[in-house]
Amino acid sequence: MTTLVYDGTFEGLLTAVFEIYERRLLHVKIQKGEWLSTALFEDVIKVITDNKRAGRVLQGLQQKLSAGAMQRLYAAHMAGIENEDIMLVGYIRYVFDSKQNVEEDYGNKYVLRLSEMIRMVRREKHRMEAFVRFQKLQDGIFYAAIEPDFNVLPLLGKHFKNRYADQKWIIYDMRRNYGLYYDLHNLEFISLDFATGRPDNVISTYTEDEGLYQNLWKNYFKSANIPARKNTKLHMRHVPKRYWRFLTEKI
Repeated sequence: MTTLVYDGTFEGLLTAVFEIYERRLLHVKIQKGEWLSTALFEDVIKVITDNKRAGRVLQGLQQKLSAGAMQRLYAAHMAGIENEDIMLVGYIRYVFDSKQNVEEDYGNKYVLRLSEMIRMVRREKHRMEAFVRFQKLQDGIFYAAIEPDFNVLPLLGKHFKNRYADQKWIIYDMRRNYGLYYDLHNLEFISLDFATGRPDNVISTYTEDEGLYQNLWKNYFKSANIPARKNTKLHMRHVPKRYWRFLTEKI
């Protein structure tokens, strides 16, 4: 068994695939970051990301997969789901080792798992689109904190740019410590320094009327609620409790 350690980027993963074929490795493990194991007889290869090698693998995949399948593969890796890199490598190897297109070969465990991962990512993306609650700051920027299970922030840009095209806003992923900023023209990824406060609580920089709007929002939900039709189990299935601290109507 050979362990390949790479830097966590998509290019790094493709470089690892290149190494597998160049070295003719059969049984491998994939790990992000630094290798810390002291196990004896462990064969470890430190993968140095090489854009030329990654590009060759990417070109080969583009010849065997549709544009949609390439997007799904990239999105599945970008999501950062724990311990799934080996499944993605398995999928890529299956694509290369098969003579026919395998995108819908759900009898294969790698194709099936990729489909499941994409379903998970899409569900989380839709939840974030529904659960984002902006707070207006004193500088006129609307700010929202999120903490999704998967790294879906890059997938949210198009939706919120179209929906709030006339407002400056920031959506900040607390778990991964980076955000998406829209300045009325362009989208860019940013990192903020929250040394003086929590990124999910910026009340000290609210505009004066932000509290009023939040109370109006809470009162709207309270007045729209029908106690006789309360179904807590169904509600929690659609709005999991782990998201409540980011929802104005739940605070």
